[in-house]
Amino acid sequence: MTHLSRANASLLAGLAFFVLAPQATADSPDALPALGLSKDRLATIGVSSGGYMAAQLAVAWPERFDALGLVAAGPWGCARGELGVALGQCMFTRLGDPDLAAIDSRLADYRELDRAGSAESLDDLKVYLWHGEDDGTIDPDVGHAAARQWRDWLADDDQLKTVFQDGAGHGWPALDAAGEAGLADCEEGGAPFLLDCGLDLAGEALGWWWDDLAPAGEADDVRLLAFDQSEFDAKGLADTGFVYLPKQCESGDCALVVALHGCQMGVDDDEGAATPFTRASGLNRYAKSNDLVVLYPQAEASLANPKGCWDWWGFSESTWQRDPLHDSRDGRQVSALMQMVDRLQEAP
Repeated sequence: MTHLSRANASLLAGLAFFVLAPQATADSPDALPALGLSKDRLATIGVSSGGYMAAQLAVAWPERFDALGLVAAGPWGCARGELGVALGQCMFTRLGDPDLAAIDSRLADYRELDRAGSAESLDDLKVYLWHGEDDGTIDPDVGHAAARQWRDWLADDDQLKTVFQDGAGHGWPALDAAGEAGLADCEEGGAPFLLDCGLDLAGEALGWWWDDLAPAGEADDVRLLAFDQSEFDAKGLADTGFVYLPKQCESGDCALVVALHGCQMGVDDDEGAATPFTRASGLNRYAKSNDLVVLYPQAEASLANPKGCWDWWGFSESTWQRDPLHDSRDGRQVSALMQMVDRLQEAP
């Protein structure tokens, strides 16, 4: 294919997306288009396994991201490629607290091999961290370890905001503005892992990252569009992803937030319907008034990953690897997610 034909194909794909996506069915989502989104405002935020994955993106490519959100998650690199460590130190602390010294050594090795960004780029990030003090899925002590890690890595303590909320369980606090989300009890947590804690976490995180944040408006589900994830080939990705695209952002130059769901929060490929997280995280309510696109990639359940988590311990890598590279630039899911970002930031 010639350079000219590739450009024409990209433009046609983008036009088809705008025309067809609001009416597209889950059986036939369109390709993710090139939109020419801003490279100056790029953030990632995730809950639970999505929080671990968000950190993996930011540590791999800190020169690309300027903001990170960690919700009910632990330190970057916590599992160090071992499921036993993931369970014993990164969800609970039966094996002790996360080993931050060993994690720092892992990161240093990655940097020597150009598998992670520089310390100078990483220390520029602004980081928002929220954890429920009654979280029974990921121990709050693990969240406190994440806070210590980022205090050590950031240039200034003022770049980190931590919220450890009393009486809150495992999940993402949201406001049920439309009365349709079916929020879980704040203390109990559980499905849909959107918590009624009296906190607009989306607004809190966005406002911490960007101090010129405009007030939230009303989300329009017509702007929540399905796209075909199958071209971003990586083990553990669902066939369908979602992107919230305000009309004014169709012509590019808007900011981008990559929002990553937690375990048991992703799309069911058999149904393909938008999930509670994609509809009611709260991020969409800020999109139109702040020229913001929200990308909601989706993980899928499998035998190796029955709860549909993002890969933060190495299941998606080659089985022969002694030390999986899931938390590096070479990680399969990390690479696939960055390809999605590249596509959205590419000029149409």
